[in-house]
Amino acid sequence: MSESQSFFLPEPLTLESGEVLTGVEVAYHTFGTLNASRDNVVWVCHALTANADVESWWPGLFGPECYFDPADWFVVCANVLGSCYGSTSPLSPAPETGVARYQQFPLLTIRDMVAAHEELRQHLGLTQIHTLIGGSLGGQQALEWAIQLPTVFEHLVLLATNAQHSPWGIAFNEAQRLAVFADPTYHQATPEGGAAGLRAARAVALLSYRSYGAYADTQAEPTNDKIDDFRASAYQQYQGEKLVARFNAYTYVVLSKAMDSHNVGRGRGGVAPALRRVQARTLVLGITSDVLFPPAEQQLLARHIPGAVYAEMDSRFGHDGFLIETAHITHLLERFHATTFA
Repeated sequence: MSESQSFFLPEPLTLESGEVLTGVEVAYHTFGTLNASRDNVVWVCHALTANADVESWWPGLFGPECYFDPADWFVVCANVLGSCYGSTSPLSPAPETGVARYQQFPLLTIRDMVAAHEELRQHLGLTQIHTLIGGSLGGQQALEWAIQLPTVFEHLVLLATNAQHSPWGIAFNEAQRLAVFADPTYHQATPEGGAAGLRAARAVALLSYRSYGAYADTQAEPTNDKIDDFRASAYQQYQGEKLVARFNAYTYVVLSKAMDSHNVGRGRGGVAPALRRVQARTLVLGITSDVLFPPAEQQLLARHIPGAVYAEMDSRFGHDGFLIETAHITHLLERFHATTFA
């Protein structure tokens, strides 16, 4: 079991927006032992509502006797800026005032998240990363980092992610934020503010994370008698309550806006030239039923990243398949690291 650790950036962090964050803290976990040659590092970038304890949310892929077994690998996972799991966030007291910023927290981008994690990498003295892996928002971070520092990463694994957040994805995020903003408690700037709005936002989000088939498999009624109180309704309510119990509305707004900001082509002459900067040997995984990050987005990555390998998982779980289909992902990783795909 890994204990959470904290790293404080030695200097203020100038954000892409031009605002400056002082006293920046990054929470992180490490698993396993760095070997003598320091070439067994796996760095994990987590998704929207996850944390730095990768074994808790990616079981089956990370952990004892899994593909990324801490007995073999030195695994690092750092909590993103803006998250409520230990890194500097809207709930953190501002060093200048001692008061949390809540909805006044500055706009973050994926590049700001990468900047903080790059400082952590240097602090840890990790000059070479064997594998950089991430899905969804985590994949956006991993891709941006591999473009910025192409010689640092030997292998890059991108799951259910994209080069630029789509209008469809931004619209889903905005629908969720509107639900949060419609909750009057969000504007009261308290730690519990926006809870009802967050509950509704999660219900909206689930429609993009899962698929028609997944709901048909798990939420269909066993009889023809129902006219109200459907299983699908109860499921949406349950998932909303579950997120409220472990997450925060102010963080949700900040991180969803960061996801919207993702565009590797910004300031680089477009997406294609930016992707050509990647030097890591790259595996890109798409999911057939993913409506939020459809396979066409991963196919675009594979077309423009030099030498990239593309594979597609046939899953009924939708976007969440990148967290659930660990046996399939393990098989694809074994093929990728052993040789090239046919």
